Amino acid sequence: MPKGIPNPAAMYGIYPRAWGFEVSIVRNGTRYYKQFGRASYGGEEQALLQAQNWRDGVVRSVPPVPRRTRAEKLRINNTTGVSGVFCQVASGGRVRAWVAKTYIGQDEILRTDFPVNLVGEAAQALAIEERERQLERMAGLAKLHPAEETIRKSPPTTHSELLAPKRSKSEIRRSTNSSGVSGVHFKAPNPGHPGYWLAITYTAGKGSVSKAFSIKEHGPEKAKLLAIEERERQLEQKLMSNTAPANDPLTIPFRQGAQQGARQHGLATAEARPQQ
Repeated sequence: MPKGIPNPAAMYGIYPRAWGFEVSIVRNGTRYYKQFGRASYGGEEQALLQAQNWRDGVVRSVPPVPRRTRAEKLRINNTTGVSGVFCQVASGGRVRAWVAKTYIGQDEILRTDFPVNLVGEAAQALAIEERERQLERMAGLAKLHPAEETIRKSPPTTHSELLAPKRSKSEIRRSTNSSGVSGVHFKAPNPGHPGYWLAITYTAGKGSVSKAFSIKEHGPEKAKLLAIEERERQLEQKLMSNTAPANDPLTIPFRQGAQQGARQHGLATAEARPQQ
């Protein structure tokens, strides 16, 4: 939004980027920041829902400081040591009066002057006491954005079932992918080779599993379809293996079968992370 105009409530603290959205909110000198990419959540709508849900959590759990606390903070140009108290200086450098001033609201500013020629040396002390009385009129939290209080007092509006889990890196389709499906790639060992479609999935700490489908054996369309179906099976198995013990006998045949299928087409399985 243009400078000086707050974002709409739905976009408070949220900034669109070419890759998705980022959330940035500052509380008491601490910056709360997180990114939500379209690719990581399957599209712009889901990325925005995730960003709003995270933003709302920050707003509810870390409210702004009380207005009085903020008013009592000394500004860098303060020369008296007391916020809201300053002196008026006459020509020649003589202090003419001490002033207590407090902004309560848009239409209410409290100000009391204590001229030195009337109250003498007590002018500064009287101004400090008056400032304390003025601050007692100040209540509530600092208002940072019109949406703040609404978000903080309202119940969560985004149901958890509407939020898709974040995709792993292996599920994100790269711009160089030619199949339209992440983890499915066309490979050809040399220019004269008809090639094959490969399904490959990496799991952190467990290496990769892969299976190739020869175009010579299946034809180009069927080989690609078989690779896509295999990729889906690999992702399902990955989800199961992430919740099963590493030595679970159900996961061992899957890894062995995938490796055997790759060897049949001359592809070695790797324990290093593949380039997808």
